[in-house]
This record gives sequence, structure tokens and C-alpha cells, in this order.
Amino acid sequence: MTDLKFEQKRSLSRLEAADQLAALAAALRQGGDAELEIDPWKLSLRIPADLHSEIEFEVEDGEIELEIELKWPITSADRTTSSPAAGDDRTATQRTTAKRATAKRTTAAAKRAAAKKA
Repeated sequence: MTDLKFEQKRSLSRLEAADQLAALAAALRQGGDAELEIDPWKLSLRIPADLHSEIEFEVEDGEIELEIELKWPITSADRTTSSPAAGDDRTATQRTTAKRATAKRTTAAAKRAAAKKA
């Protein structure tokens, strides 16, 4: 199950591609908590000292594809938000789950009330 996925597919110039790779390289050099801007998004990442990499190069159907993939394990600190609500030390996942449960209870109560009126 994917916790979060960001994917962007678009055409860009060679210079724009170089800018994105340079921003990624700067974030990797910085390590720790880093922000990577990919217009119009800003991704906040916690980058450890050691990573796993995969580089794939493929020529097929008259097209060249180069994929660079970096992987690292998620730590417990990655699962928490950087600025939780005051007095709320639950993780972002716990808060989202609580909000969904509240929404389900509210919807169920509204359905019961509507059924009583009918």
C-alpha cells in the first residue's frame, strides 16, 4: 500500500531538466530535512546519509528512457508532521484516521436523522 505518491509528467527543456536535477543534487548534499521545489509543488523530505540507487537506461521503439531512482527507509520521524496542532502529538496518519472516523460518524448520524423524518 502506498502511503503517499507524487508523480509529475510533463515536457520540459534541457535547461529545465538540468535545474530540476541541480535542485535534487542540492537537497541530497544538504541531507537531513530538505525541500525540493518542483513547480508548482514543494516537497519536504528527510534524506538520510545512506541511500539505495537504481539507474535504468532503455532504448525502445525509437525512444531513450533514463530513470534514476533513490530509495531509503522511512523513519518514525518521517511519519509525523513538522507542525502539529497545539497540544496534539499524534502523527499525521493518526489525525487523518481520526478525521475520517468523525466524518463517518457524522454521516451516519445524518442518515439516521433523515430516516426518522421520513
